[in-house]
Amino acid sequence: MSVAASFSLAAARQLDAADPLTAFRERFVIDDPDLIYLDGNSLGRLPRATVARLDEVIQREWGQRLVRSWGEGWFEAAGRIGDKIARLVGAAEGEVILADSTSVNLYKLTLAALAARPDRQTILTDDLNFPSDLYILQSAAALTGRRVRVIPAADGIHGPAEAICAAINDDTALVSLSHTVFKSGYVYDMATITAAAHRAGALALWDLSHSAGSVLVDLHGAAADLAVGCTYKYLNGGPGAPAFLYVRGDLQGALDNPISGWIGQRDPFDFALDYAPAAGRQRFLSGTPPILSLAAVEPGVELLLEAGMAEVRARSVRLSEYLLALYDERLASLGFRLNSPRDPARRGSHISLGHEEGLRINLALIRDVNVLPDFRRPDNIRLGIAPLYTTFSELYEAVERLRRVVVERLYERHDAADLRVT
Repeated sequence: MSVAASFSLAAARQLDAADPLTAFRERFVIDDPDLIYLDGNSLGRLPRATVARLDEVIQREWGQRLVRSWGEGWFEAAGRIGDKIARLVGAAEGEVILADSTSVNLYKLTLAALAARPDRQTILTDDLNFPSDLYILQSAAALTGRRVRVIPAADGIHGPAEAICAAINDDTALVSLSHTVFKSGYVYDMATITAAAHRAGALALWDLSHSAGSVLVDLHGAAADLAVGCTYKYLNGGPGAPAFLYVRGDLQGALDNPISGWIGQRDPFDFALDYAPAAGRQRFLSGTPPILSLAAVEPGVELLLEAGMAEVRARSVRLSEYLLALYDERLASLGFRLNSPRDPARRGSHISLGHEEGLRINLALIRDVNVLPDFRRPDNIRLGIAPLYTTFSELYEAVERLRRVVVERLYERHDAADLRVT
């Protein structure tokens, strides 16, 4: 069935029935079948297996085994799960580890990279980067006497890839970008940007928060130096789940962790007063790993591995192309603007629609018609597609409800000042 012929709920259900990954939806907790959840790019749904896994950790490992569990798998959890995430992002075993938050990991790796390029003064990024990434880069620059140069995007949608490559020079210490842009969903060509950084002798640091679990990432193929990412979006690790960091194997011994802590110490239990870093990725750990939160990450990662990232990405594209076709047919005439790339090769797994009443429309979707997207200023209604549980029929129904909000002017009931978190 062609996309153009699918503008009915019955046709959308046929697409779901024919799609090989639709069955994965049943592996997640769906508490309200009428809720159309399009915010998995902010917080993923709860995998059913996570409930059982946390019960095991709490009841047996903590409740019965107590401190003995540290020697029965807890200390190894960050690396074990890291190796599984590595398979999702094109890294090798021993190169990814779970630790801290995305911001803390970005801070660590930024300072490590700057220390490795002591004679260079510039950190290069763009104005589409996630704001907290910019805050971290600015903080690291202030601490080390460097400067952050922000390259503007001409249209606010597509990353300024050519301008970034042109700006990299022998004063550039680090290029740091979000692989998938948080507002528009634009996806950078990681290999091209990284190669430009390397030609100038700079390092490249990528934020994979909106890529891991939804976009094909090949860190090794791109020769990427460093990366960070969160686990609570498409990896379905739960709210506030620990993040991950990647350091290419041949760089691990050359970089220092600026937040040296006892878990990154070569022998934590000799309690030496002088710090000696552990070998490999372990040196980039700092404090005690949060075992309950770590445990919650693993089932969602295993679901993605079971489905296969090539298949997950293919489904993401099928769903987003279908949503774009619905936009063209049903929404474009109602004052909406497409704030995401058309090219699926340059688009992640969410689509942003702009509207002059975007914020109030977003509130009406949540409060009046049981659709849960999110909103990013100034006008972006982000429709997140989580390939393992978002369906064609959900997207069809979401567009129908979105039309109703605008045509019936339901958004006029809502005050834009009411929005806090979506």
